Amino acid sequence: MENFIETLGAEFVVLVVAAPALRLLGVLGVRRFTDWTVCAAHAMAVMLVLTGIVRFVPDSVAAMPSAEELARMVPPFVPFPLAMVYLTGVLELLVAVGLVLARTRWSAAVGLAVLLPLLLPANIYAALNDIPLNGAEATPLWVRVPQQAAYIAIALWIAKSADSTGARRLLKLARAAMTSRMRISPRTWRAIRRTSGTGPGS
Repeated sequence: MENFIETLGAEFVVLVVAAPALRLLGVLGVRRFTDWTVCAAHAMAVMLVLTGIVRFVPDSVAAMPSAEELARMVPPFVPFPLAMVYLTGVLELLVAVGLVLARTRWSAAVGLAVLLPLLLPANIYAALNDIPLNGAEATPLWVRVPQQAAYIAIALWIAKSADSTGARRLLKLARAAMTSRMRISPRTWRAIRRTSGTGPGS
C-alpha cells in the first residue's frame, strides 16, 4: 500500500479521496458541496495546499521533501531553481484560495490550467535523470504525465462551470483603462504639435 501511494503521489490520493468525501457532505445536507465541480475545486485546493506547503517545510521534517530536494528537480535551463520552488509554492497556495472562493474560482482554475504544464518539465527531468525525492524514486512518467493531463482537465472543467462574470468585468475595466490611456486629448495634441514645431505660428 505504501509503495502504491508513493507511485501515485500523496497529492493524487488526497484529490481522489477529498472530492467524494466533500460530495458526501453535500448529500448529508451541506449546501456548499451539492455540486461535483465545487467539490472538485475544493479537493484541488486541498491538494494544492499540500503541495504548496511542502516547499516551505523545514529540513528537519523528515516526512516531507525539502525545498533543496525539490530544486534538484528543476531542469538546468530554468534559472534560480530554489527561487522557482518557492515561487511555485506561493502560486499554488494562491490558486488554492482562489478555487475555494466562488468569485475567483474561474480565474484560479484557468491559472491552474496554465501553471500545471509549466511544472511538468521538472517531473520529466527528475524521472529521466533518476533524481530521488525524500529518499523515494521519482514518479514514473507513465504515471506523472497522465496525472498532469487529468489535473489540467479537472481545472478546465472547474473553469467551465465557474462564474466568470467577475473576471470578465475586470478584463473589461482593464481594456477600458488602456483605451482611455491611448486616447490623447485635443489639448495634448496641440502641445505635441507646438513642441514639434508643426503647430500654428511655427
